[in-house]
Amino acid sequence: MVASMDSIKQLREETGAGIMDCKRALEDAAGDIEHARGLLRERGIARAEGRSGRVASQGLVHSYVHSGRVGALVEVNCETDFVARTDDFKALVHEIAMQVASMSPAVVAREDLEPGDDRDPKEVALLEQAYIRDNHKTIRDLVQETIAKTSENIRVNRFVRFELGQKPGD
Repeated sequence: MVASMDSIKQLREETGAGIMDCKRALEDAAGDIEHARGLLRERGIARAEGRSGRVASQGLVHSYVHSGRVGALVEVNCETDFVARTDDFKALVHEIAMQVASMSPAVVAREDLEPGDDRDPKEVALLEQAYIRDNHKTIRDLVQETIAKTSENIRVNRFVRFELGQKPGD
């Protein structure tokens, strides 16, 4: 089935994927936009895994303060300063800072938990947490979607959360 330009345009606007990727996904999904969106998500994840070995030494440090009582400072890295200046990357870093302020994770990834730590990684590992704006996605999904859009490796390097009246580690 040949995909129509309108459906390609719609899928591209919704996902940020390239025109040819949208066209192929729509053709593979027989014109079903929902199925094509799922195919793009799967393919984006495959691309993200392929880029995970690349060095990510550029990026942004971003702060978010909520009502003057809770704040977060995050460092998110990518491969080039060009991508670090894009709206997609800046939006991702802002969303991660909001997630840290809101959900108070303890570590970046499940692998960062100490051996024998019995806490649920879905609660304490940032990348495993449900995204505050869409609980059907995790922060890892959000990062992988941005990797698919930017075609660069992206890594959440570190974060710190501040809450008025609390000492670090409380």
